[in-house]
Amino acid sequence: MSLFDIHLLGAPVLRTRSREIADVDDTLRRTIDDMFETMDAAEGVGLASNQIGQTDRVAVVGVDDTRLVLINPTIAHAEGSTRAEEGCLSIPELFGEVTRAEHITLHAINADGEAYEHAAEGLLARAIQHEIDHLDGILFIDHLSILKRQMLLARWRKEYKGKELIRRFRPASTE
Repeated sequence: MSLFDIHLLGAPVLRTRSREIADVDDTLRRTIDDMFETMDAAEGVGLASNQIGQTDRVAVVGVDDTRLVLINPTIAHAEGSTRAEEGCLSIPELFGEVTRAEHITLHAINADGEAYEHAAEGLLARAIQHEIDHLDGILFIDHLSILKRQMLLARWRKEYKGKELIRRFRPASTE
């Protein structure tokens, strides 16, 4: 397995709507394994294909003991509302309060190419919604008030001015 580089705010691929996946094959399964490894190395709870520079409609989520592969995911049902702080591996060190559905029902395809349904709530539901937003070219900052978004973007531009729009991860040393 290997680790992907993560594209940062400003990379055009983050604003690209991902394309539906027609077939699940071994290449996609290897990509999914590497996405989980990258997500874990980055200490995140989700990772979408846009964030690794690809435009296939696939994401991974890992919250507590639940790890889900989301191929062509859709939210079939959403209810309730909760507001909590979110961050993003593509926008390191910036956070904002985002309102999302508290309970959702997800429809997706797993790494074996099988359709499944999964009910989620709390952080898992939030992570799934966040990753589906990524697949639609939407970032968590798009859910913030204009003032809050402008403040975060000004801070981002100041901190990342002239820097590469990639976070590189390398496997941990086995020494």
